[in-house]
Order: sequence, then structure tokens, then C-alpha cells
Amino acid sequence: MKKQLGGIVAASLIISATAAFGANRGEQFSISPVIGGYTFEGGKQHLDTNLVYGVRAGYNFTDAVGVEALFDYVYTESYRGKGKVDMYRYGGDMLYHFMPDNKLVPYLAAGYSGVNFHGGHINRKVHGAFDYGAGIKYFLADNFALRADVRHIIYKFDATTFNNLEYTVGAYIPFGGAAPAVQPVTPPPAPIPEPEPAKIVPPAPAAPAANLSVSPVTIIKTNDAAATLSWTSLNADKCSIQPEIGQVETQGSRSIAPSADTTYTLTCSGAGGETTSSANIGVTLPPPPPAPVVETPQKIEAAKRFCNKPAVISVLFDTNKADIKPKFDADLNNLGEFLKDFPEAKGEISGHTDNVGGDKFNLKLSQRRADSVKKFIENTFNISPERITTKGYGESKPVASNKTKEGRQLNRRIETNFSCE
Repeated sequence: MKKQLGGIVAASLIISATAAFGANRGEQFSISPVIGGYTFEGGKQHLDTNLVYGVRAGYNFTDAVGVEALFDYVYTESYRGKGKVDMYRYGGDMLYHFMPDNKLVPYLAAGYSGVNFHGGHINRKVHGAFDYGAGIKYFLADNFALRADVRHIIYKFDATTFNNLEYTVGAYIPFGGAAPAVQPVTPPPAPIPEPEPAKIVPPAPAAPAANLSVSPVTIIKTNDAAATLSWTSLNADKCSIQPEIGQVETQGSRSIAPSADTTYTLTCSGAGGETTSSANIGVTLPPPPPAPVVETPQKIEAAKRFCNKPAVISVLFDTNKADIKPKFDADLNNLGEFLKDFPEAKGEISGHTDNVGGDKFNLKLSQRRADSVKKFIENTFNISPERITTKGYGESKPVASNKTKEGRQLNRRIETNFSCE
């Protein structure tokens, strides 16, 4: 076996010395002599591992996909004393190559074959066998490569499944197919003529740029009102500002006090042309003097009643009730008008009860009464809620005796306490 493998390697070196490296190509036929080892399933077949000799004949449909017909021969012996055995395997595999353009090309293989044994008291029927495995080709030239393969072979004898392993090395010799495309010879480039000396063209004069601004953009029309015009320019030798100002330096600033809204325009010119920039200033009239405050008798009276001291509102409630009766709207209107006339006034509306009912109940009832009055004032007179706070005091602050009907009626009341500036 070593002599045969050595011969294959020697032949490959001779071929590689005279040819360029190749790759797996489509539309090519091939022949592959192989040699290796064949291992039977020892626990079932009782046959020794021995050499396998074989040959493969293939065709590539594409660079990646091909088929191979195969023939293998194994000479072995039963280690149970049943004599010599010859095994023949013939069939075909489908191959799929990875990286077919490379020098080293791995591939997968799977196929179907017939297995036939002679000798060793084994029946001579042909048994179908499925095989699969992998291999690799190493190209030493366009028309020669070394190959190595391993296959798992599965077949049945009398309802018993056998698993064999075959591993081989050999040569892969492709032939036929389309010849590699010959790369066209590229003619040498034509000499590049020397360029004519470039004509020196003087650069065109740069166009001028200008910017005009005013601060502040609005002034109030008074005796001392004024704003400042500021301007800059580039590539200019002459500038002017209109209206009314005229010729100016190419950059600078100036105080202005127009009597009405005005648009000022800066015009600058130079060798590269002319440019403009504008700025607007607005003039507003001063605000009118505030109207004198007229103190009406009603406003004076309201201030005396509600400003900076507690005041009782003529709003009386039924027992256990927080509803406002329409007959008390007049005094609530007085409170609302006071809050409109004094927009800075802030304060508290407090609710009170008689002693009918428990302390906790009366405390909640008095709070509801104060909230009812606040809601009426806010909704009727559009008073901001932040100006009014509410608090219920229950029966803790009576103004009359709770022993009489009249006294209890007076204690079911509303009070206010507002601070005025």
C-alpha cells in the first residue's frame, strides 16, 4: 500500500512541475484511482479490516455539482474461521464542492451502491447500500489533484443493518470540457503628450460683501430715544447709507433717532461690483398716562366692610344644609363686586355651624358651606381661585347661644377675612 501511495505522490510532483495550479471546473470528466482502508462492523460481521482498491469515474455539471460512478474491491478474512472473503461495491455518488475556484476544494458526497460478498459462507446476493461522507481535493495543476475521502456505508443482510467505514486517498485527473479562457493581451498605453504650458489668467476681482444692523430694533418716540446703526464691508472702497446719512467709511457705527419706522440701506462698491444690506427700525408712541382712579362711594364702603378685618356675610343655612338660598344673593354680590374692585385682595372664606350633630359632622358641613360660597363667587364674578381659600370651623366659633332657635340660626353663617393693599 505504501508503494502505491508513493507512486501517486511522485506522479503528482512531476505534473505540478510543468502546469499551473487548477480548480474544480464544470463540464469536465474525471478518473480517480484510490486506495485505503475498509472497516466492517466487527460485532456483527466478524470480518477483518483490510485494504480497499477502487476507481471513480466522474462528470461535473457545474463548478460545484458533479456525479461519480464507483467500483471498490476488498479482500478480507473472517476471524471466526470461515475463510477468505471478497467484497465488491459498485454504484454512484452525488458531489457538492465548496470553494470550487480554490486550490483546496472540500466537498460532501452521498449516493447508492450494490454490495456483493464471495466466500466465508456469506450469501452472494447483491444488497443495496446507502453511503454518505466528505472529501477534499488538493490541486497541484489544472489537470491533477490529490484527493482524500471517508464514507459511512449502510446496508442490510437478512433484516440486520450493518455500518461500515471506508477511507481512501488517491488521484483526481480531470479531462475534457471547455478550455480556460485566454486573457487578451493588453497593448501598452499610448504615450501621453506633453501638455502645453497653461496660460496665466489673472484672478477676477473679489465681489464686495456688506452687512448693516441696528440695535435696538424698536425705540419709543421720546426726546432722548436713539438707536445705533453698525456696518461692516469686505472688498469695498466706497460705502453710503440712505436715507439722510450719505457717504460713510467702509465700516463703522452711528447713532440715529428717526421719528417714524425707517428702513436704512447700506450700499458698498469695489472693483468686483456693488452690494447692499438693509436694516429696519420701528418707532412706537409712548404709552398714555394711566387714568385717574375714581373712588366711588360704593367702593369706599366695600373697602371699609371687607378690607383687613373679619366680615359676616348675610348667608344663613338650614340645619345640615350647605345650599345657598337665592334670597342671600344680594350680600354675596357685594362681596363679588368688592373682589373685582380690589384685584389684589386675597383672603379666607370660613364656614360655621350650630351645635346640632357631632363635632366631625359639623366640621365637614362647615367646610362644604365655605366651598359653596367660594364656587358662587368664582363662577359669578370670574374671580381667580388662587385669591380665595376656604376653611370650616364647625361649631367651634358661635356668635349666639345655641339654646335658642334664633341663636342657632345666627351660628349657621359665613364669614370673610381679606387683606387689601
